[in-house]
Amino acid sequence: MENNTTIFQDVTQVVNLTQIPLNPLEEQVITIFLTMLICGVGIAGNIMVVLVVLRTKHMVTPTNCYLVSLAVADLIVLLAAGLPNISDVVAYWIYGYTGCLCITYLQYLGINVSSCSITAFTIERYIAICHSIKAQFICTVSRAKRIIAGVWIFTSLYCTMWFFLVDTNETVYTNGVVVTCGYRVSRSLYMPIYFLDFTLFYVIPLIVATVLYGLIARILFMSPLPSHLNDRAGGGSVHQGPSSSTGKTNKGAVSARKQITKMLAVVVVLFALLWMPYRTLVVVNSIIDPPYHNTWFLLFCRMCIYTNSAINPIVYNLMSQKFRVAFKKLCKCSWRHKEAEYNVPMYYSVMKNSTSNEPVTEQEEVSGHTANRFTSSPTDDDASTLSIS
Repeated sequence: MENNTTIFQDVTQVVNLTQIPLNPLEEQVITIFLTMLICGVGIAGNIMVVLVVLRTKHMVTPTNCYLVSLAVADLIVLLAAGLPNISDVVAYWIYGYTGCLCITYLQYLGINVSSCSITAFTIERYIAICHSIKAQFICTVSRAKRIIAGVWIFTSLYCTMWFFLVDTNETVYTNGVVVTCGYRVSRSLYMPIYFLDFTLFYVIPLIVATVLYGLIARILFMSPLPSHLNDRAGGGSVHQGPSSSTGKTNKGAVSARKQITKMLAVVVVLFALLWMPYRTLVVVNSIIDPPYHNTWFLLFCRMCIYTNSAINPIVYNLMSQKFRVAFKKLCKCSWRHKEAEYNVPMYYSVMKNSTSNEPVTEQEEVSGHTANRFTSSPTDDDASTLSIS
């Protein structure tokens, strides 16, 4: 994805006129209003996701680590793609050559990291649900952090090619010169790169998500739970409870696991739907001649992309009581300028990383089952269950 001048240059064409062409007033007003609304909500929401996880120790779980990575990537997209669109719609490119390189790079970086983060937490969910015994050693916070670091390093290196593929172009009109951030060579030479991006960061993640969530649904919703899930049910990424837990507690823990899986599946579905218009348009316009470049449809595609980066915190708030209460606590702390302790009952599973002896703390998603608490004592040295109020 690129800035407003570059973002849809693969589906538009340059038109030389005697005077500088101006965007219609209604297009400027609608673009600015929608961009400011979506980006404002998205920036605030994603910052809150990062803060509630980093500031609340028991929320630092593998799943939440991936959600933080996704939130940071979405922030980059909103800041590097959304906000430049506001100035670009009324004044063309004003950020110069360096801005052209850096903003284009950051746009692709945010997009690709968000796609990889979605794939990562999908695989983590699959392992946690379908292979929960192995998950005790695989789905740890330390491993999640290493995977996230690898994702950011890989995508950072992969996106460096855009430093060599874009450049500023000047078009002279009778009443001035228009600077645009565009391509160094003909757009036809960029098609292999676009299709590589399309495959690596859209098609493959959706195929992986479809297959793995299908397997997860078979375990959680379409068949009786295996005994190891009932015995070790819980929330977060690795769920473990004492063997003496009551049936009622196990039922609540399994329900919580279902709820967080549904929430993450919704994130994947929204990613697929909101990116589909732009991805489809790029593919179609690489085949048809002349390309389709209706102004309002292009605006719709851009708003879908921005919405995808802004909507995830709303999904967390609607589908996760844990995040909802954490958001409220954060707002109260900001309003009163003091810290408040997180006082919602939680279930915890404390496990040791077998490779580093590092304790990894996971929490159960609270989904209307806050009254159910573990009261029995730990039964082994590797796992203990705590009830926090």
